[in-house]
Amino acid sequence: MSTAGALSDADLARLLERTSRTFALAIPLLEPPLAREVGVAYLLFRIADELEDAPRWGRDRRAAALASFARWLDGDDAGPERWTELVERAPPTDDAGCLELLARADDVLAAARATDARAATAIVHHTKRTALGMAEFVARQDESGGIALADIDDLRRYAYAVAGIVGELLTDLFAIADPRVAAARAPLDADAAAFGEGLQLVNILKDAPADAREGRAYLPTSVSRGAIVDLARGDLVRAERYVAALVDAGAARGVVAFCALPVRLATATLDALDAGAAKLGREEVLGIYESVTTRDVGGR
Repeated sequence: MSTAGALSDADLARLLERTSRTFALAIPLLEPPLAREVGVAYLLFRIADELEDAPRWGRDRRAAALASFARWLDGDDAGPERWTELVERAPPTDDAGCLELLARADDVLAAARATDARAATAIVHHTKRTALGMAEFVARQDESGGIALADIDDLRRYAYAVAGIVGELLTDLFAIADPRVAAARAPLDADAAAFGEGLQLVNILKDAPADAREGRAYLPTSVSRGAIVDLARGDLVRAERYVAALVDAGAARGVVAFCALPVRLATATLDALDAGAAKLGREEVLGIYESVTTRDVGGR
């Protein structure tokens, strides 16, 4: 896959802006080099997301691409179907921002490998875990991409694979960057997965109508919507506890704000869904952002 060269900070900011408004807002709250580490990690996870979703591909191509992506992360993509070649032959999406990210994938991985050696190892390790977890669920799809999760345990396994692992990666990166956080790993590790899972469950609830149109039932029919909302709220309580543990550890204020922002957005989104709204309005998002970034959320 052709690329345009080294990934500058401006390139990183552009790719974040084009693929996730929330993370584009949150990552600048972090200080360097942590901001760059988290940024390139997010982009690698986003690539895996694109290969899993791939609206223009069928199940088998998605599965082959994710398996190849996992090998590519390790620098060993000698299999018969390289994911980069699959993308070049038949783009998996029409989204211009995501296509730009896929075209810069080699640069993103090089940027991840150029970070602190411990951070680079953590980024590659956890991204590979997520890609392989996604591949297990893709293998259960029908050819058109339809899938139905069986029960609440199945839903939790899916949420862990695609987002709980992100919470574990962030905890590793925070601990590598700050010895105070490293000394407080026990309470953080206890809630790291729930931090990511809670955000994902809210996304699943929010996106349920669109997923249903594509034949994807991430909300198990054997479980009431209310039970899943309760599960999400329970995970968000644990996510708030995760943020509080960062404060207690003396984490940098930017780290605390970075984590507090998506948790508060998710909680507000869940409240909006319960009230019958489809999503948060722009003014509500900006209000939460201002609250988190200009008021005392703890940290040094």
